[in-house]
Amino acid sequence: MSTEAGRTPDVASYREKLRTPWWWYPAALAIAAILAAEFHVADTTLPNLIPFAVLLPLAAAIVWWIGRSELSVEHGELRIREAHVPISIISGVVSLDAVTLRRVVGREGDPEAFVSIRPWIGPGLQLLIDDVEDPTPYWVISTRRPQQLIEALRQLS
Repeated sequence: MSTEAGRTPDVASYREKLRTPWWWYPAALAIAAILAAEFHVADTTLPNLIPFAVLLPLAAAIVWWIGRSELSVEHGELRIREAHVPISIISGVVSLDAVTLRRVVGREGDPEAFVSIRPWIGPGLQLLIDDVEDPTPYWVISTRRPQQLIEALRQLS
């Protein structure tokens, strides 16, 4: 399907959920259960069920909340969380493995860069920004499928 100009319609060409790994839920629930058991050991006047009823759902909700972000390319923009950048000002894209990603966001990185990484996702991309009105030199983002994201950006640029 194409438009009159011969380009594909400007719809979401890439979408990725940056969810936490499944095993974070049992780990968080185990930690919450240990904390709830501490109330029994502390011999508080609380009924034993209350700490478990509060902390276990809270732990699951925190893990869900941490992993609810989404990365997408749509309407001429790359979007991650609440941030977005027009594809037209992305002057270059560098695929990063897990080790290089950590170096780019560490001491070797620029403090003015926009960083949106997830520690449970190893690879990522560095997007070079060419905008005289924006002091941000580049974005560093996590993605499980860097090559597919690069291809989606190239198709819309």
